[in-house]
Amino acid sequence: MPDGKNVKLALFDCDGTLVDSQHVIVSAMTRAFDRAGIVRPPREAILGIVGLSLVEAMRKLGDNAPDFPAEELAGLYRTAFHELRDEGNFTEPMFPGMRDLIEALHRRDDVLVGMATGKSQRGVASVLKHHGMEGRFVTIQTADDAPSKPHPAMVEQAMAAVGAGRHETVLIGDTSYDMIMARAAGVGAIGVTWGYHAPDMLEEGGAHLLVNGAGDLAQGLDEIWQQLAQESAGAEGLGSEGLVAENLGTENLGTRR
Repeated sequence: MPDGKNVKLALFDCDGTLVDSQHVIVSAMTRAFDRAGIVRPPREAILGIVGLSLVEAMRKLGDNAPDFPAEELAGLYRTAFHELRDEGNFTEPMFPGMRDLIEALHRRDDVLVGMATGKSQRGVASVLKHHGMEGRFVTIQTADDAPSKPHPAMVEQAMAAVGAGRHETVLIGDTSYDMIMARAAGVGAIGVTWGYHAPDMLEEGGAHLLVNGAGDLAQGLDEIWQQLAQESAGAEGLGSEGLVAENLGTENLGTRR
């Protein structure tokens, strides 16, 4: 565990980044819309809203129409989700290499691992218990604790919880909402290409780096932390903390393939 000086924070999204939850999400969403008597959205649209808080996701699926029953659908979705878990029709496998990466980061003396997710605390606890990953994440920010992504509150609360600064924090996620949230918080943003948003959406959201596998992510994290440290040192020399986020935002760190 870092001693509080120069702490590095790796802040992970959950669905689509750590675990592949698309099958249960689509199944629960299908049940919810069927029970509400509303035409179900296509699979691509459902996966496109993964990462948002539940009511916000429903509003987006309803094109933000004022009479769309987003709250009702959110309740139906929660019921369907728990039913699928009870029925055993429930799988959220970790993506290849992610368990080993989390364990490796957890063992490092200079890194803290956190989570920022649209899941509930109950949902996160279930995932971590299922995969035997309890105790690896020192801060877990969820839809229960903050406004929906892409609002930066989850990132800001995570940094405050562990004492990390903007130039020491990197968010890792699979959606444009994650990238926009990271940028809004002034931290590093790494997009993973195995999730639910296409690489071009991640780039448009502001990703500093795209990675195609867990091995590349491990190296990419150290590259971004090094870049952030350099930007921070330059900003301090100029007496302007605001340059940390501004300068990093102009860097084209490329795509690791």
